[in-house]
Amino acid sequence: MLNDGELSQPNQEEQTHFDFDLFVIGAGSGGVRAARFSANFGAKVGICELPFHPISSEVIGGVGGTCVIRGCVPKKILVYGASFGGELETDEILRLNGIYKRLLSNAGVKLYEGEGKIVGPNEVEVTQLDGTKLSYSAKHILIATGSRAQRAPIPGQELAITSDEALSLEELPKRAVVLGGGYIAVEFASIWRGMGSTVDLLFRKELPLRGFDDEMRAVVARNLEGRGINLHPRTTIKELIKSEEGVKVITDHGEEIVADVVLFATGRAPNTKRLNLKAVGVEVDQTGAVKVDENSRTNVPSIWAVGDVTNRMNLTPVALMEGMCFAKTVFGGQPCKPDYRDVPCAVFCIPPLSVVGLSEEQAIEQGKGDILVFTSSFNPMRNTISGRQEKTVMKLVVDAETEKVLGASMCGPEAPEIMQGIAVALKCGATKAQFDSTVGIHPSSAEEFVTMRSVTRRVAAASSNPKTNL
Repeated sequence: MLNDGELSQPNQEEQTHFDFDLFVIGAGSGGVRAARFSANFGAKVGICELPFHPISSEVIGGVGGTCVIRGCVPKKILVYGASFGGELETDEILRLNGIYKRLLSNAGVKLYEGEGKIVGPNEVEVTQLDGTKLSYSAKHILIATGSRAQRAPIPGQELAITSDEALSLEELPKRAVVLGGGYIAVEFASIWRGMGSTVDLLFRKELPLRGFDDEMRAVVARNLEGRGINLHPRTTIKELIKSEEGVKVITDHGEEIVADVVLFATGRAPNTKRLNLKAVGVEVDQTGAVKVDENSRTNVPSIWAVGDVTNRMNLTPVALMEGMCFAKTVFGGQPCKPDYRDVPCAVFCIPPLSVVGLSEEQAIEQGKGDILVFTSSFNPMRNTISGRQEKTVMKLVVDAETEKVLGASMCGPEAPEIMQGIAVALKCGATKAQFDSTVGIHPSSAEEFVTMRSVTRRVAAASSNPKTNL
């Protein structure tokens, strides 16, 4: 439980009886992790989640949340299928939904199926499927309702789909238009192209994946084009029109493209509209994200929030970290704060991109001294079988003075599997000399990270403007 000090509750609350020590609204990755471990620490925990459906809305969802039901897991299964150019069917989503329910049950967490909202600093209301309303008191309330895909506000937007529907299509589209330049856009473009569809990818910048290392973004763009995806940089959609041939896409340049499916991958919004937060006094930002401090606590001391609903770093493993830190801090007697340094991530395009630490641009912007850049580009051994001419590219960004490795990137087969190990090294503060002294595994792509001896370029601290508009 919370000890006296900065995180302590008002004394009168210690004498108050509550139905639960913790009630969690939202049973996605962060909510389930927080609920399970809080229960393991001895807390009496309740959790509610909307009824299951593969396509989410304000009133339907499912235990497991976005990642398991309509995000990372089904997407990667499709990536596997697209890599082999075939069709696949799976019951994996329902299986994982069941596993999450069992994890909660085994931890002693009481699960309620229905819509939860906060009606007081220590009170939640759950509306069940039959309309019955249940009210419970809780010493702590955790908001973990995640986020939901949004449609671009243009004429004809109802003719488009989001990533939710894209994972539930009954048949493969022959012609697909994807609007967006982020993770979801390039991943679905890769999936559909890998399965044989004609794909047009439209995005606002010169390169996709804004926020990633510019050099690696260019590599991804080259690979997407090399695999037959039609790229339309600095382009957006002005209007969608239903026609006999399909959906007619009108771009802001006046170009017309006819498609069977148009996917909007233009961002997500926090699920907070129906939580009654304003009435309770919980502050949100202009996007609707719940404002929290470094401990994931809102301005109402008994109410906390983790995961995408806070719009901090919207990755499933980060939500798990935030949920774990919450449980340790509030119920485990082990105060800790989420650490967002050197968090690895991956874009599961084909081939995938994976990174950890700083990009070259970020290192220049944040660094006080010169930066050393090491790169390697080669045709991976597996391509000798397929005959595909597609280079794997690897990159290290190093502080010239301390030799500390600040960032690593890789675009090529198995990049995420390799980058997870590199992330451990960066978390431990590894230097370039330590990378160099590590014996490689041969033959492998991964060994390139410990054999890059020659500096590709040295960038002076003040010689370049790191900000980019690409």
